[in-house]
Amino acid sequence: MMLKNVPPKHYASMPGLRGRLNEVIFGVDTPYGRRFDLAVIIVISLSVVAVMLESVESIRARFAYELFVAEWVFTVIFTIEYTLRVFCAQKRLRYVGSFYGLVDLLGTIPTYISLLVPGAQFLLVIRLLRILRVFRVLRLAQFLSEADVLIRALRSSRHKIAIFISAVLILVVILGSLMYLVEGAENGFTSIPRGIYWAIVTLTTVGYGDISPQTGLGQALAAVVMIMGYGIIAVPTGIVTAELTRTGGRHPEIMACSGCGSGGHDLDAIFCKRCGERL
Repeated sequence: MMLKNVPPKHYASMPGLRGRLNEVIFGVDTPYGRRFDLAVIIVISLSVVAVMLESVESIRARFAYELFVAEWVFTVIFTIEYTLRVFCAQKRLRYVGSFYGLVDLLGTIPTYISLLVPGAQFLLVIRLLRILRVFRVLRLAQFLSEADVLIRALRSSRHKIAIFISAVLILVVILGSLMYLVEGAENGFTSIPRGIYWAIVTLTTVGYGDISPQTGLGQALAAVVMIMGYGIIAVPTGIVTAELTRTGGRHPEIMACSGCGSGGHDLDAIFCKRCGERL
């Protein structure tokens, strides 16, 4: 006998109002849960925009009252939402101490703190972290396994990258010192640290232009540093790419299903062994 309209397992143990709220607030797989999370993300985005606009002096001077009211409206909304999340969470202490629980709390309290510490309301930009929920709402969590591949590659190549960075640091110290000797204080290179700053800016091809060599020898040295910069930038990219290729070939479990997110598939697998989705 088939049972119809049976609530999800994690909601069945919570009857009444608390269970219904839990289904809406934490139920990402339910229609109401999706709508609730999308609505929260929209409100979060609007609140962050309001905080950013308040930091612009001309806008703050013209719309100070409207922005003040908007800030408190958003704060009240998020306070009610956080209270409801704590109320309907299955394990309240676990939620309060979780990453999302802490972010939800930190996204609410700065406005209250601003009553005692002026300017603390600008910490409300931390609400941007709450948009991380979009990964759950849009069912993108299944692609997070790809991030594990990148993390594994970075971890495997950390020693090579550390040696590379050390070599670059030694190089910029040498180049900065040479430029200090060549150009001198009269051309803006007032100290070796100032020359190292120039070497870093030039070697990374940023080129602020706030300090530049004026002598022929200094400009020739600068040209060499610029050319070296193009080659140096490509080195860490090549290291990580090589590790990605090597790590990917050694760990077939990185092949994750786009339907259910499960891994552990063979390299020649065409369909998911769990849900049948085409890989």
